[in-house]
Amino acid sequence: MIRLSWLVIVGGLALGWPAPSQAAAKAAAPATAPPPQKTTLWPGAAPLARGNSDADKPAITVYLPTPSKSTSPAIVICPGGGYQALMESYEGHDVAKWLVERGIAGIVLKYRVKYPHPAPMLDAQRAMRIVRTRAKDWNLDPKRIGIMGFSAGGHLASTVGTHFDAGDPNSQDYFDRASCRPDFMVLVYPVITMGEKTHGGSRDVLLGPTPTPDLVTLLSNEKQVTAKTPPTLLVHAKTDTLVPVENSAMFYEALKANKVPADFMELPEGAHGLGCGQGPLWAAWQARCLQWLATRGVVKAGTR
Repeated sequence: MIRLSWLVIVGGLALGWPAPSQAAAKAAAPATAPPPQKTTLWPGAAPLARGNSDADKPAITVYLPTPSKSTSPAIVICPGGGYQALMESYEGHDVAKWLVERGIAGIVLKYRVKYPHPAPMLDAQRAMRIVRTRAKDWNLDPKRIGIMGFSAGGHLASTVGTHFDAGDPNSQDYFDRASCRPDFMVLVYPVITMGEKTHGGSRDVLLGPTPTPDLVTLLSNEKQVTAKTPPTLLVHAKTDTLVPVENSAMFYEALKANKVPADFMELPEGAHGLGCGQGPLWAAWQARCLQWLATRGVVKAGTR
């Protein structure tokens, strides 16, 4: 019997079967997160596209956590850059990797820059619709899909959180049938207003040099908050000289006035960018973010 078993094993190896030790190692190997995947938001030209270059093609890069039996939350990430560029490293892909390590899908949005309103908003809304529609494919919880934005990306995220719709059930576009409302928002040193305390560069690109008063009001998101605005965490340093802390403060007050659950981490010091992805202030907002997400039931308590 021992000799017969050995012959079977040798024959199996000749046919490409794994050796017993290899098979055991493969069975014991832990599951790993899949590689990130990038996809454009529209199969053809995006709405209002000016050309056909890469800059005219908004996209998402999807980072999914290690597969598990339970569904995962997801966050669409809007990097900053004054609506003129995208800080896709420390405000995008690095954040997505940090989220994935904690069981949260990170969806990095490459939205159109140097484009006026409403093109960036359409890109972010589309990203929310796609993630919600594909939740089952990606093992996500469709009721735990949020949005996160930094600086001008914070303005974009808060625009989606105050200018959302339930989708068009009669649309021929499968994704356009889904709601683009985030379930929660995390806004880090965000531009919020287009009024006196705005970031001038962001306003000029988004609204043009001479916007109408109505357009300024429409995109001053502190004025667009309602009771249906998603729960929000805001992070901002009082000493931010590029985007005044009043941006976050005004939005926070509007959220409270409308009885929307909100938290404001107002740091006593720190520059815009809060260390650009490193240092104690960056670590502090990330820790506060996880704590806040736990209070909202997005992640488990104690997630670090």
